[in-house]
Amino acid sequence: MASASSAASGTGYQHDEVFLPKNPAALAWPWAASGGTKAAAGAGFVTPGLLTLPDFRRLWLVGFVAYLVRWLEMLAFGLFAYEITGSAFIVALLSMLRLLPMGLFGAFLGVAADRFERRNALLLMVTISLVCALVLVTLASLGAIKVWHLAVASLLNGVCWAADNPVRRSMVGDVVGPDRMGRAMSVEIATSNLSRILGPVLSGVLLAQFGIAGVFCLTAALYAASLAAAQRVGMRHPPAREHRMSFMASMREGLTWLRGDRRLIGVFLITIIFNIFGWPFLSMIPIIGTDYLHLGPKGVGLLASCEGAGGLIGAVLIGSLVRPVWQGRIYAGSVGAYFVAVIGFATAAAVPMAALLLFLVGIFSVGFAALQTTLVYRCSPAAMRTRFLGLLSVCIGTGPLGFLYIGFLADVLTPQVGTVALAAQGILVLLFTRRVWAPILRQ
Repeated sequence: MASASSAASGTGYQHDEVFLPKNPAALAWPWAASGGTKAAAGAGFVTPGLLTLPDFRRLWLVGFVAYLVRWLEMLAFGLFAYEITGSAFIVALLSMLRLLPMGLFGAFLGVAADRFERRNALLLMVTISLVCALVLVTLASLGAIKVWHLAVASLLNGVCWAADNPVRRSMVGDVVGPDRMGRAMSVEIATSNLSRILGPVLSGVLLAQFGIAGVFCLTAALYAASLAAAQRVGMRHPPAREHRMSFMASMREGLTWLRGDRRLIGVFLITIIFNIFGWPFLSMIPIIGTDYLHLGPKGVGLLASCEGAGGLIGAVLIGSLVRPVWQGRIYAGSVGAYFVAVIGFATAAAVPMAALLLFLVGIFSVGFAALQTTLVYRCSPAAMRTRFLGLLSVCIGTGPLGFLYIGFLADVLTPQVGTVALAAQGILVLLFTRRVWAPILRQ
């Protein structure tokens, strides 16, 4: 495994100006003193150098809660809405609304993150989510919950999700440093996929036993714990000193710089392809599990958790084995393999085969998700990281187009055929645009 110092020197890393912990030694790689490859190989997936940082642990907890609630709600919202309306389009629409703010506000949030203290922004994000959960608990307890309430909640939580890249993940990078950002993102993605296992299972059990009110009670309790952790984050990131430049001028500056880096253009393009033709299929899992595999809420929850189990294994493999020189190739290759596995899942005739293919989908999705933020962070100059992470949120925010499209395909064709058609088109677009994203293969 290449050492952290050699990787940094090859990409022109710069450290952001932040207030770091009082003990600088806590930021060092566990093997930094010896510099040996053997020590690095034995460090494993999660290194003590990350977990000994209190702020990293607190930011990790905030992220874990956000991930877990996301998967709790996506399954619960989908099953509840499908039971009430019988419309696959409405189910896809709820998932689309969760992604819509990324496309609408991602770039603005990236610029705004430079102008405000990020810890305060993080507290605001968690507080909004907590208040939203408490309102849903109240409505569900009174038996007054409607599909449009879920739509509003999806939109509000989507705003907080859009701010995660330029706020919380940027704070993670400030805490661990650019040299360890790849490892930190592997921990992040492992956490996300652990939540993909726990979230659907918990959601299915709570729906079966207590109804949707039970799901909202758990989400409110989780957000309360997240708010307590966010309040204890000690790192401060002062607003950028240069305030003369307007929001639009700041974005124009970032876009001008972006045009000269084909690697970042390639990362953003593949992100768009994945989020339009790949990610939206997840909204069809409850429908395929219910209508084609004849599963109840618990069975659908267990089936959906297989994707998270595969993602967890994939994150461990990437965090332990992947060298920086491989990151671009794995990033692009994982997306193509993901599309193939989605087609296999949609056409699976038996539950065990569907579960196995969802497991593979999870593995391949991590090759994309773990390296997406890492590549953007590594390729960006320090002064523009939050702006480019905001642009990354915009690319992720193209997902609503895919959710609307798969909802349309599912209604016009069938959910099964629509899922296959969407993934097949993703493969074709990926092949036709290879010349554009090819530079990341040499990352």
